[in-house]
Amino acid sequence: MSVEWKGVIPALTTKFTPDDKLDLPLFNKNLQFQLEAGVSGVILGGTLGEASVLTTSEKETLVKFAIEKVAGKVPVILNIAEGSTNEALNQADLAKKWGAQGLMILPPMRYKSDHRETVTYFAAVAQSTDLPIMIYNNPVDYKIDVTLDMFADLAAYENIQAIKESTRDVTNVTRLINRFGSRFKILCGVDPLAMEELLLGADGWVAGLVCAFPKETVAIYRLVKAGHIAEATAMYRWFMPLLELDIHAKLVQYIKLAEKQAGIGSEEVRGPRLTLSGEERERVLQVIDTGIATRPVIPEYLHLTI
Repeated sequence: MSVEWKGVIPALTTKFTPDDKLDLPLFNKNLQFQLEAGVSGVILGGTLGEASVLTTSEKETLVKFAIEKVAGKVPVILNIAEGSTNEALNQADLAKKWGAQGLMILPPMRYKSDHRETVTYFAAVAQSTDLPIMIYNNPVDYKIDVTLDMFADLAAYENIQAIKESTRDVTNVTRLINRFGSRFKILCGVDPLAMEELLLGADGWVAGLVCAFPKETVAIYRLVKAGHIAEATAMYRWFMPLLELDIHAKLVQYIKLAEKQAGIGSEEVRGPRLTLSGEERERVLQVIDTGIATRPVIPEYLHLTI
């Protein structure tokens, strides 16, 4: 199955049991809600998926399980976030063997590579696989800015097809389009900037709060792309306090709490993360429960021509 790099693609959380094992039944429950809502793909092992604490064996289990349960409806994409080029190459090879249909790749972890090193890293992975690749550009959290000049060098590799735009600078969408036209698909990776970037020409949305609110997320995307801006704006304004949970250091805990309150997840996280407690939990819970209590009626959106 090919990856079109458009629409809403959830960065799925990894579900754990209270004794710290993969909770595959709960993962599948959430996955089915995503598919029913009309997502265009799923990403496993991203930041929200707690990539840094997953074993290779667990990644294999998640990929194979997701492929089975998706049953050909949408592509399954695996994130690569590694500190060494060799391990990134190994993960790309394993992803292919496990059946993943695409890759999302962060720059090298823990070392702040320069222009030449960053381009060489991405190029090495691209040359090692025929899987389509989305570069995840998040200099705020991961300290390396994949610049326009770097993307100019990477344009030589046909399977580098998309950019997860997480610079938190909406004008970067325009800069990318001005420089590269349609060479790269652009997907917003920052929830509270999604509608703005879609209006500026982004092709899709790699979403976080979609994990708890799949229909609302896909509805906003499709309404925007169909030109129903007033309806999309009303939903987006309701959604904004929830979307802002995506730009906090504890986004995993916040979004997992939202999944729990929505009935399609749990709060279980893997150490060093801890579940929320005390005033912080009550404060976040207030945002989530208010959002659920004031949930708007979702207009019919799956029929829209976009």
